[in-house]
Amino acid sequence: MNVVAVTVFVVAYALIAYERIDKTLVALAGAAIVICLPVIRSSDVFFSHTTGIDWDVIFLLLGMMIIVSVLRQTGVFEYVSIWATKRAKGSPLRIMILLVLVTAIGSALLDNVTTVLLIAPVTLLVCDRLAINAAPFLMAEAFASNIGGAATLVGDPPNIIIASRAGLTFNDFLIHVTPLVIIVIGVLVVLLPRLFPGAFAVDAERVAGVMSLEEREAIRDPVLLVKCAVVLVLVFAAFIAHSALGMDPSVVALLGAGVLIVTSGLERSAYLSSVEWDSLLFFAGLFVMVGALVKTGVVDELARSATKVTGGNTLLTTMLILAVSFVFSGVINNVPYAATMAPIVTELAPSMVGHVHSDVLWWALAIGTGFGGNLTAVGASANVVIIGIARRADNPISFWEFTRKGAVVTAASLVLAALYLWVRYFIPS
Repeated sequence: MNVVAVTVFVVAYALIAYERIDKTLVALAGAAIVICLPVIRSSDVFFSHTTGIDWDVIFLLLGMMIIVSVLRQTGVFEYVSIWATKRAKGSPLRIMILLVLVTAIGSALLDNVTTVLLIAPVTLLVCDRLAINAAPFLMAEAFASNIGGAATLVGDPPNIIIASRAGLTFNDFLIHVTPLVIIVIGVLVVLLPRLFPGAFAVDAERVAGVMSLEEREAIRDPVLLVKCAVVLVLVFAAFIAHSALGMDPSVVALLGAGVLIVTSGLERSAYLSSVEWDSLLFFAGLFVMVGALVKTGVVDELARSATKVTGGNTLLTTMLILAVSFVFSGVINNVPYAATMAPIVTELAPSMVGHVHSDVLWWALAIGTGFGGNLTAVGASANVVIIGIARRADNPISFWEFTRKGAVVTAASLVLAALYLWVRYFIPS
């Protein structure tokens, strides 16, 4: 059955990259095949944490999409778009840098998908007012969200998996990963003009028009804005303290969405206006296909084979885990990959005798799964969401366009990560 699982995944991935067939249809068809054969059973699909649909991701997305839909009705996105444009003096490059930095910081404090759901509407409005293509801005934000999300325990789902297995704390991530994230974000900012040449030309009249606007006039419903602000503060606080509260982020998002639906009095069409149903279905299909690879042992076997060649050498093991994690997280979803690699690293870490920093293997895994999501258009949840938003806004981003840019960012991140791990954990020893 492992041959069937691999074949279905490879064919589906090729069709998604080919882009002539809707990717949601391809993902659902692939899921249907592995269920019907059956490579994977309904109990594996709906109830398993390792092989099934990650309902936490699906419902987190749904809840935040509803919150964004309600927030959109207040006019706050128009307010922020005008404010950002005026602060950047109408320069598209400065606007992109500002949005990238905000996205990176937001992704470290929240999860990266939530952050892009909040930043993307602002981006679309800014680009619409300046009559420039939003696609480069959205791609840059996706890159920043994946990098920034690696900085903290709560920034990216794989970090939670890794921290649970390794006994790492929020402060551990701040000390060991955040410095590298700051470096990589700085390099990303430097790369932006080279990644997106020609994306920063703007009509002076458009700039003058935006600069003359009064952002406060954009707020259409101040009362609803206050309600949204209160709910968002509570939601964000619960995200950060979810471990202490014993409440998953998905439940927090759904509760926040429910409160706003009840208190806003909006029609159903209004509070569902920003829900990306295609993206949610695509995720479901992708989770099932990847679950089939996990169920049949394909991912586990590949990961074990890659780590066997190290022979207990800590530096070689660290660099191999880092490189493999970059590649695998760029091709399959990083959540099941992290779940599969975590027990392997648990076995490997004690064997790294004589090295003072045995946790370096965990940092290699966390950095690789976080940064590696930038490699392809389906490498991370934030990428899929951004591409769905871009398509609905008539600023489509092709699989290969994203992957070409993402490969450059990923290559730079891999080099910096390898140097960082080597200098910090091996040269002193």
